[in-house]
Order: sequence, then structure tokens, then C-alpha cells
Amino acid sequence: TIVVFDLGGGTFDVSILEIHDGVFEVKSTNGDTFLGGEDFDHTLLQYILDEFQKTEGIDLKKDPMALQRIKDAAEKAKIELSSTVSTEINLPFICMDESGPKNLTMEISRSKFEALTNDLVNRTLEPCRKCLKDAKLNTSDVHEVVLVGGMTRMPKVQKVVQEFFGKEPCKGVNPDEVVAMGAAIQGGVLTGAVDEVVLIDVTPLSLGIETLGGVFTRLIPRNTAIPTKRTQVFSTAQDNQTQVGIKCFQGEREIAAKNKLLGQFELTGIPPAPRGTPQIEVSFDIDANGIVHVGARDKATGKEQTVTIQSSGGLSSEEIDRMMKEAEEYADEDKKRAALVTTKNESETTINLTETHIKELGDKLAADLKEQAESNIQSLREAIQKDELEAIQKAHDELKTVQAKLSEQAYREQMNKSQGNQQEGEQSGNNNNEDNSSDAEFKEK
Repeated sequence: TIVVFDLGGGTFDVSILEIHDGVFEVKSTNGDTFLGGEDFDHTLLQYILDEFQKTEGIDLKKDPMALQRIKDAAEKAKIELSSTVSTEINLPFICMDESGPKNLTMEISRSKFEALTNDLVNRTLEPCRKCLKDAKLNTSDVHEVVLVGGMTRMPKVQKVVQEFFGKEPCKGVNPDEVVAMGAAIQGGVLTGAVDEVVLIDVTPLSLGIETLGGVFTRLIPRNTAIPTKRTQVFSTAQDNQTQVGIKCFQGEREIAAKNKLLGQFELTGIPPAPRGTPQIEVSFDIDANGIVHVGARDKATGKEQTVTIQSSGGLSSEEIDRMMKEAEEYADEDKKRAALVTTKNESETTINLTETHIKELGDKLAADLKEQAESNIQSLREAIQKDELEAIQKAHDELKTVQAKLSEQAYREQMNKSQGNQQEGEQSGNNNNEDNSSDAEFKEK
């Protein structure tokens, strides 16, 4: 099990891979597309500007030429501090005031630079925790940590990585060249020039469909190895529904509309039936190239409709990162909304079942039980209208208690009916046997 810790110039990515017999299987990925070497440069740049303004009283932020010179010097100092304990920034004639030209001379120590960028370095740890969680692994399960990207040359970064994973990072590869080497190998795999290496990738975000109430129902969770195929059976939400709309989404929000819509299609020709009766089989199939094939099939008629989505919707790493952050930010809000929708859907199902029992039992249903059931149905519908979760749950529980009594009576009535039919059948059978016997005797004569 290998962790690839990639802190480059503009982004940070971490991946966990399992390697066995030339097969590289990606178990999980995570990162921060707004964290990279440029952020370290900017932090040091701001420190230099602030210090110069304190000593000289001049704000260089409004001088584009001076700003560019300091930015270049800050990047150079950052690189030097990876191999030396201190460095000097010397920029003569950085600006001019009434007294004459000004020089910028400043010594920066490695410890000062590490203190300034401590928060940036620590920001790399949370994606690592999430990556391990997604892969269902602990730091003790990691055998090797590979550092990628120029920023991993920074001693503080190496120290933090070692402390977090409990082992010294591998330094056998050049962090500046390793990405190019990997791209070359993958290119060889795709063209067939390299056949002893296989890369198994994962889905960056969950894939699923919109179900009743706008809830996002996942069929393929994020970080699932591809190629893969998942199938789930759904049904209709209304009585005599002859078509269903399938909307395919990608994302981590509990509400479908908050995720990215990949495609949609209609499955028509469903035979009219009570809600919940038709069996609609929905399948998501992702091939090795990341192309998603979505299909829906009515089990009764065999009618099928499909849609093909190229490259999982073509999301960039920035979009994936933004969607992940939004999912975390609105997680509680989405869960409450999803819980409300799910409870309302379950309540509607219970109401429908209760009304069916009342209709089927007819005069055989006790008047007080019928009255109680109708009263509970009314209370539950009022609670649903108000969109109050606790009130809906309470009213739903009360109706379920009554509905259970109705189901019990309906079952008994069905049993009695079945036994009556059976007895009638046996009696009819006996009469037929007697008739057949007489006829036979008559024919023989």
C-alpha cells in the first residue's frame, strides 16, 4: 500500500494505491486544488512587503515592477531555504522617495519561513485523513509514502508527513520528474508499448439518480474502482404511471439538484399498475475509459432505454474539489432535507396502504378502527403539508400502529377467503367424482 503525496506549484493531491503483480489499483484520492507552492510564495511575499513598510514606511503593493521583483526573490528564497538554514534577499533600488533610492535587504531564516507557512503545511493533513478514511485504512497499513512535487523538498513538509504516517517518506524518486515518468508509463500502457503494468482507477465522485422528492440515490459510491457495474430496482411513485424519468447525477450532496446533472432520459410503455408495483431495473456501467452507460429496463415488458455519458461528465479537478467542499459545508443541511423527504415518502406509502386496506375490508372493518385510521391519515397529511419532520414522524408512527391492525385483519380475511374457496373446491370435487362414477356405470351397461 503506497501513499502518493503530491504538493506541486498550484495544487495538492494525495492518492492511496495498492500494488500487486504489476497492477496499480487506486483505492482513494483527495486533495486541495487551492493549495500549492504559489501559496507559500505569496505568504513570504506578504511578509517581505509588510516588513519593508514597517522599516521604510513605503507600501510597495501598488508598484507592479517592485512587486514582481520581490515575488521572484521570494520564490528563490523559498527554494534556497530547503537546503540552507537562512538566506538573504537583496534587491537594490527597489523604489525611490524624496530622500533618494531605497534598497531592500532582508535575511530570512528557515525557522521564520516555517512559522509563516505552518498553517499551509498543516492543511495537507486533512485530505490525508479523508483519503485514508475512504480507503478504509489506518496509517499503520501504509508501507510507503512517495513525495511528489517541488514543495515536498521543504524539510517542514517532510517532517509533517513523517510524523503523520509514522514512517520516513521515500526519497528514491525525483519529485520534479516523477509525474512525467508516470505519464510516460501510462502513455505506454495506452498505446500497448507497456503491457506489464495495469492501472485501475477510481470514480472521483458518486454516481446515482434522482428519486421521489428530489433525493440523490447513489448507485456507485465515490472511490469505487473502475471498470464497474451496479444495478438497483426502483418502482413508480404514482398509480397507473406509464413512464418514468431517469435523471443521472454526479456528486456528494444528498439533494440531487445540488449535484451535476450528467444526462436524462424517459422510459415509456410501462403497463398501468398501482404505485410501487412495476419493477424498473436501473444500471450504471463505467468502462475502463471512464465512459458511463446508464440503462433502465421494465422487468414486466422488457422495454429498455439507455444513455451514454462521456468521461464521467468531464469534471475538472477544481470542480471535483469544489463539489466535495460544498458537500462537507452543507452536509447537515442536506441530511435534514433528505431525512424530511424520505420520511414524507414513507408516510405517503403508509397512507396509500392504509387507504387500500380500508377499501378492501369495507363493511367488515370495525367503525371505530376505520374512524381512527381516517383521523390519523388526516393528521399525517396536515403534518406533511407543514414540512415539520418531528410532527411527521410522530403522526406516521401513530398511523403505522393502526395500519398494522388493518393489515392483520386483512390477512385474516384473506385466509378465511382462501379456506372457504378450498372447502368449496373439495365439495365440488366430491360431487364431480359422484357424477363421473354414475356416468361410467351407465356407459358400461
